[in-house]
Amino acid sequence: MANEPVLRLATPADRPALERLVERSVRDLSRDHYSTDQIDASLKAIFGIDGTLIADGTYFTVLVGECYAACGGWSRRRTLFGGDQAAGRSAELLNPVTDAAKIRAFFVDPAFARRGLASRMMRAAEQAALSEGFKSLELMATLPGVSLYLALGFIATGTHTEHLPDGHVIPFVPMRKSIG
Repeated sequence: MANEPVLRLATPADRPALERLVERSVRDLSRDHYSTDQIDASLKAIFGIDGTLIADGTYFTVLVGECYAACGGWSRRRTLFGGDQAAGRSAELLNPVTDAAKIRAFFVDPAFARRGLASRMMRAAEQAALSEGFKSLELMATLPGVSLYLALGFIATGTHTEHLPDGHVIPFVPMRKSIG
């Protein structure tokens, strides 16, 4: 059926459409949790596509017909959050025996929110990480994402405040989940 969601790995050719999806998602779904200034600043300094995830084959997109409805994935690398523009990234590989795989960059187009697309991507990410020997997952949740991740079995492990170069402060919630 043409309007059934199709989950597949993202490719470099998807990147322009995914970047537009990220902006729509952040601007709309974050507005009840972050100010317009925080959203603008976070799109410049944090939120975006991490090309390493696409290159590693660990980043998914969900298409509904020709529309990019969602994207998100996982990583076997040390970086916990942030697109290519984010500071402090590390390409260091994790050890599945001692480290948690990182859940990364989940964004849903507002027109497709609350239809199970993020849950579907999470199941795919968990299975992929488990197949590589990881026993746990961790992520840095945005405030609008916390309820989803709690529903998916993650546990909040504290709070985190990200100080952006322009002086804005963005609150996050680190979360963790055992998978094996």
